[in-house]
Amino acid sequence: MDFELTESMTMLRDAARTFADKRLKAGAPEWDEAEAIPDEVYKEAAELGFFGLSVPEEFGGLGVDALAYAAAMEELARGSASLQVCVTVHNSLAAAAIAKHGTGEQKKKYLPKMASGEWIGAYSLSEPGSGTDAASLTTTAEDKGDHWLVNGAKAWVTNGGFASVFLVFVSTNKAAGSRGISCLLVDKGAPGFSVGKKEKKMGLRASDTRELAFVSAKIPKSALLGAVGGGFKIAMSQLDSGRVGIAAQAVGIAQAAFEEAVAYAKERRQFGKRLAEFQLTQAKLADMATNIEAARLLVWRAADLLGRGVKCTKEASMAKSFASRIANKACFDAVQIHGGNGFVREFPVERYYRDARVTEIYEGTTEIQSLIVAREVLG
Repeated sequence: MDFELTESMTMLRDAARTFADKRLKAGAPEWDEAEAIPDEVYKEAAELGFFGLSVPEEFGGLGVDALAYAAAMEELARGSASLQVCVTVHNSLAAAAIAKHGTGEQKKKYLPKMASGEWIGAYSLSEPGSGTDAASLTTTAEDKGDHWLVNGAKAWVTNGGFASVFLVFVSTNKAAGSRGISCLLVDKGAPGFSVGKKEKKMGLRASDTRELAFVSAKIPKSALLGAVGGGFKIAMSQLDSGRVGIAAQAVGIAQAAFEEAVAYAKERRQFGKRLAEFQLTQAKLADMATNIEAARLLVWRAADLLGRGVKCTKEASMAKSFASRIANKACFDAVQIHGGNGFVREFPVERYYRDARVTEIYEGTTEIQSLIVAREVLG
């Protein structure tokens, strides 16, 4: 299987790499401390086209291939995982869902503004009482004839504080279980809809994560994305692309930690020798390099299948599970190679270690990925 990037794919990846090296890496420590990314950084990302990657060209986006998208996501995460998670949620979970399931009017309303970065998208599936068990969500939407009346709460919403459009999954028929879940496109400022406080997180501290509250929120009937009762299928179908984006993020974090570990091992001296001269250090670096390359190939394979429209639930889960686990191991070893210096914020591996942890939790835990893969291989 040939994963050689085309000229246009390489240009996109290199643009993301340059942005990461020249802008994101330098700012990431400050943004982590401030727990926020400046508006001008989002504007720069928008000007480079990163918010339009999953938007079709007819609506002003780039409409890039899934493989090119994965390569770009890895590079952005190598610079700032907090910035990258905003971009990947906006693209793979929000814009891509509207492009795939939206009506003509919905596409015209949202996609051009999402492509330009004027409007940022968010994805609201999890709730305070349901995360992995997404089918048990309790937020409801009642059909009131000319509008939906929505009540409930959502949790862990990336981009929640500044998003303009939210994909909100609600129960329109409790008795039908997962077949009674629908998806609504909720605009910021809708009556009865409010955004809660920003979560104080271990990692990805600069990304914006919020709760959402719906108290007799009046949402237009035209906000329905897809069919009534078709929301769960939309959610699950988008999770394959979402998992590719998070798997790419994990590879990017791991690659950043590896690069720092190599540089430090070449410079730091102990017992009269550079750390890189010790075989135990060499073994750690060799394992890191091997695992990162293997994870990258799994991500690219899943992305290739996704881009060709081939079912890739198994491959996406494999990529997400493996990449997130090796990211955590790579960051652990990078901190270990740094010794005491790896435990202080002056050195970026401390931040990578915190950022990597959530990759085994969101977009489906490692345990859930194992169940998905087992289900797929057992039939």
